[in-house]
Amino acid sequence: MTDTSDLESEIASRVDCGPEGCTIDWLASDRIEVDDDAYKFLKLATDAGFGDGLPLVPPTEARVREWTKASGRFPDEVLGAVPPKNGRATIEKVAINAVMAGAPPESMPLLLAALDAMLDPQFNLFALNTTTCCVVPGMFVHGPVRHGLKIPMGPGCYGGEAGPGASIGRATRLIMRNVGGQRVGLNSKSVFGQPGRVSGVCVAEWEERSPWGSLGERRGLAPGQSGVTVHNVTGTIDIADIVAQDGVALLEIIGKSLAFIGTNAFIGAHHGAEIMVAIAPPWADLIAKSYPDIEVVQRKLWEYAALPVEWWPAPHRVAHEENGRVDEQGIVHLVESPEHMLVIVNGGLGNLHALALHSFGPTRAVTRSV
Repeated sequence: MTDTSDLESEIASRVDCGPEGCTIDWLASDRIEVDDDAYKFLKLATDAGFGDGLPLVPPTEARVREWTKASGRFPDEVLGAVPPKNGRATIEKVAINAVMAGAPPESMPLLLAALDAMLDPQFNLFALNTTTCCVVPGMFVHGPVRHGLKIPMGPGCYGGEAGPGASIGRATRLIMRNVGGQRVGLNSKSVFGQPGRVSGVCVAEWEERSPWGSLGERRGLAPGQSGVTVHNVTGTIDIADIVAQDGVALLEIIGKSLAFIGTNAFIGAHHGAEIMVAIAPPWADLIAKSYPDIEVVQRKLWEYAALPVEWWPAPHRVAHEENGRVDEQGIVHLVESPEHMLVIVNGGLGNLHALALHSFGPTRAVTRSV
């Protein structure tokens, strides 16, 4: 966050006053004239290639100034270069896309933290934006900012709950398109895509209902500190069960459901792939009765998320052997170690379900404070 006095001084230095009044050299980007009529702007955006097919809020100068001011940072400050075309992500450009997406101005610090995390080399954003896979960066929000922005964490949090989560997620997708230059069929080779490539993924963890504490704190945030973890998501896979009566059986069901031979994490040698598992509060409570330590939960998931090498056709068995994926018992583990299993608690209280959020592969989750 920029010091307020510094920001005011910077603004003052950009004021140019003349006989007809004062103007402020506030915004750094080139200007194009846009119509404030939503339908006319939608046609302009679609024809120009910077829309996503859904209605957009016209980014008038007044709106962009308000969103930029809400960031508390200078409009021409550069966060970094967004691949694949390495467009300069200035604060102002983030604000423009946040306005168009319908994200509230108060979400700017969260968006900036999430984008900063995505630009970390460990996250491998270039690969995510150009791969043939359907992967999309997902935002998982921690701490008090969850409540301030009303990020969904309960029933329907991954899709269906009304609120700013979808518009904040969508803002990241517009940034990929309009700052990163991501274009379907040109430099974005995703074979199928997915709905998250329009709306993004932006959910909160339900920390108050987690028997294992906050994922954010486990990843280095201080108690009570707001933050966001970005994790690459190929989609959501529902895991359901109505038989298990204890956490031991239930965790086995969840872990074994994660391993299917066509998922990206089984391709090649171990390349850092992480799998996130979202567990609804009732199931989390049941599992915690058997496994009160999250490290044990991760280890059990890792043990169960594995398949015998004999399940693959002969050429694949040879490839697994050559890639060092087969252990002494002839088992191929989905990810390299228990630490590569990320566990988050959110979702409704209807029981019966967990959610698997599989990985593209050679990328790691990154956490930033907000």
